Amino acid sequence: MSHLARAEIVVDLAALRHNVRVLSRLVGEDVAMMTVVKADAYGHGMVAAAGAAREAGSQWLGVATLEEALALRAAGDSGRVLCWLAVPGEDYAAGVAADVDLSAYSVAELDEIAAGVEAVGRPARVQLKVDTGLSRGGAARADWPAVFARARAGEEAATWRVTGIWSHFSSSDEPEDPANDRQERVFRDALALADEVGLDPEVRHLANSAAAVLRPSARFDLVRCGIASYGLEPAPGLMPDLGLVPVMTARAALAMVKHVAPGDAVSYGRAWIAESETTLGLVPAGYGDGVLRSASNAAEVLVGGKRRPVRGRICMDQFVVDLGGDEPDPGEEVVLFGTGLDGGPTATDWAQASGTINYEIVTRIGGRMTRRHVDSGLDSGTGAGVGAP
Repeated sequence: MSHLARAEIVVDLAALRHNVRVLSRLVGEDVAMMTVVKADAYGHGMVAAAGAAREAGSQWLGVATLEEALALRAAGDSGRVLCWLAVPGEDYAAGVAADVDLSAYSVAELDEIAAGVEAVGRPARVQLKVDTGLSRGGAARADWPAVFARARAGEEAATWRVTGIWSHFSSSDEPEDPANDRQERVFRDALALADEVGLDPEVRHLANSAAAVLRPSARFDLVRCGIASYGLEPAPGLMPDLGLVPVMTARAALAMVKHVAPGDAVSYGRAWIAESETTLGLVPAGYGDGVLRSASNAAEVLVGGKRRPVRGRICMDQFVVDLGGDEPDPGEEVVLFGTGLDGGPTATDWAQASGTINYEIVTRIGGRMTRRHVDSGLDSGTGAGVGAP
């Protein structure tokens, strides 16, 4: 048996390229693709994921923070990058110098970007985010006239080019929610007002992963695909079968196997007690590695081709699974979640067991686990299989 890492994350870049191409074909050649790589590409590794997305034809990358955008530039990415989360006093000069598309929600932010432009001596790229009902980031409707007027004045002064107007859905993973219709109408109102003041953005965008798939009317000029790019459903149970493949596999080496008798308690708080004789396996990863404690006594892993339930509470460094009397050798592979093609659990399965969403599962996993990028060849038809180490 080949040696396994104690616990590792395996990221298949071929699967990511495959997913980006599938999504691009779905939305059509007239709609640009933005692959969202914020939060270290949802735990997949930002620089490697960005490179794979570019190879698959993604014209845009999306990040939350300016620091993330600058890290992409430092790694050699020279394509279009949009960032959208800033605070007062942000170093906009660095963003302008790096040719990053900067989002603005307010006149104050536009004024700060203008100061960055003056410091650098070159015009900026600016996108205006409007709040259409999420009530999070973005310009409130009452502020649109002032924001749009300031943006247009900046264009006339050659301070910047307004490259986009955009917003974000609150409920696109619930396609029957009437809020989706309301937000799309409000977004169209914003576009009409922008047009009235003379703004002619390069891209108008509203759709995230769920809307890109489930709501064609919201695709406009560009879609922002995050979780779907990584092969996970943004609206579990409601998505058509597009052939997306999960990109991440989390696995570990079985640390030990032991027998327990009826009445033996397992892990902290005696939260699980064996009703009959069985065997237990020790998995050397825990909530210190991002394995959610809320999955205790609920999630499953794959060992020896079988799903094995987690028994007892997940600890900081380890957890226990029920092997049902089987005695695999220590060192055997334990798949916490992966593609599901082998019958094992997926990140969505772990999300359901934990009472959360698959976004959180893949973004939080890590800690002391190593991360390894592989290329299975899935998108070329020449590989050994998705997630092959």
